Amino acid sequence: MTIPGPVDLLAFGPHPDDIEIGMAATIAKHTSSGYRVGLCDLTRGELGSNGTPEERVAEGEAAATLLGAAWRVNLGLPDGALDETEIHVRAIVDVVRRARAAAIAVPFADDRHPDHRRAAALLASAIFKAGLRRYPASAEAWRAQWVCAYFINDSAPPSFVVDVSDVYDLKRRALACHASQFRPAAPDAAETRLTSPLFRQLVESRDAQFGAAAGVRFAEGFIVREPVVRPLLTDRWPAAARRP
Repeated sequence: MTIPGPVDLLAFGPHPDDIEIGMAATIAKHTSSGYRVGLCDLTRGELGSNGTPEERVAEGEAAATLLGAAWRVNLGLPDGALDETEIHVRAIVDVVRRARAAAIAVPFADDRHPDHRRAAALLASAIFKAGLRRYPASAEAWRAQWVCAYFINDSAPPSFVVDVSDVYDLKRRALACHASQFRPAAPDAAETRLTSPLFRQLVESRDAQFGAAAGVRFAEGFIVREPVVRPLLTDRWPAAARRP
């Protein structure tokens, strides 16, 4: 697989719509600020009740273009059978080493979907091994500055949030790109958790709640293991510097 070039932020998703559910607006925030963002889907979502794998990959590409991502790749790993096998780990290590991103985003491990939980464990293993210079894989070892977890179905108190109020409509439009999952038109379409308007309400209400807690309209939440460092307790200039 060819990775078109290094990026600043690399986001992984188990299925072609998961990145958009969790952090589409954060991606738009980065790309609109001039950062290069790469997206990597682990599977083509072939076990999904609606949409063909080809449709799902095409929908992911459309969403990536809308969000301004530099590239999007799909590893084609087996949906429903993600595991920490050498083949799966090596495929992810290759992406991490070629993307050389400062920050990597992965799904939150404590999620109701078993694929999401397995993906989180697989990614943790592969991202760690990508930094081992003696691990045999293509390209040189690479260790990102930090790894952040985003929410798909479930959530928890975030380590920090990103204010995405000014780009939130792009998240709505990116989710709409995945029509086979949220608004399937096929006559034999199945009703799923995603086809219900309540799922989109769940996503948007979560982002609104994170935003309200931070004093903004919408925010996407993330969890990190490391302490979040700030230079000071305030980001204002010293009072002496503000006096006329």
